[in-house]
Amino acid sequence: MRRKNETLRDTLISLTRGIADTEGIDAISIRSIAQKAGITAGTVYNYFSSKDEILLSLTEEYWKQTLFEMNTAITAKSFCKQLQEIFSFLRERIDRSGGKLMGSLGNAEAAGRERMAQIQTSLEADLIRLMEQDPDIRNDIWDETFTREQFARFIMMNIMVLLKARAPDCHFFIMIVQRTIY
Repeated sequence: MRRKNETLRDTLISLTRGIADTEGIDAISIRSIAQKAGITAGTVYNYFSSKDEILLSLTEEYWKQTLFEMNTAITAKSFCKQLQEIFSFLRERIDRSGGKLMGSLGNAEAAGRERMAQIQTSLEADLIRLMEQDPDIRNDIWDETFTREQFARFIMMNIMVLLKARAPDCHFFIMIVQRTIY
């Protein structure tokens, strides 16, 4: 079996992103991707077994890039203000194109949820790091029954619920977090 060219795979994902951005998600097909790349549809199938698989890869790349950009966009000093920035940043990204990508997964929805769980785990690790950097958070609240890891998971679950419900803000939730840790 011939070794796959990772550069071509990345190019195919990039071309798919370009089609989604300029023509819309519905314009994405194996044939349209192949045409943009100047290769045969069969070559695309060497890298992706279906349109759903390429959309899943595109969605995963999109969210990895979003988390990277989010980490540089968060500028507040306090953890609760950072949570507000995170919520606003993610809401804007979901409204812009992340939600459309997730909604386009079709038959790959279960795999999409699985990969999103990995991204959420990464975000939970970021939340723990941010909590550890805030000197105003009380240290006496953490013990074996109430850990930073559990609290980060609690925060993540609630942020996801608020985002999914298209809540306009997360002020009440932030107030709960603030009253718990400060």
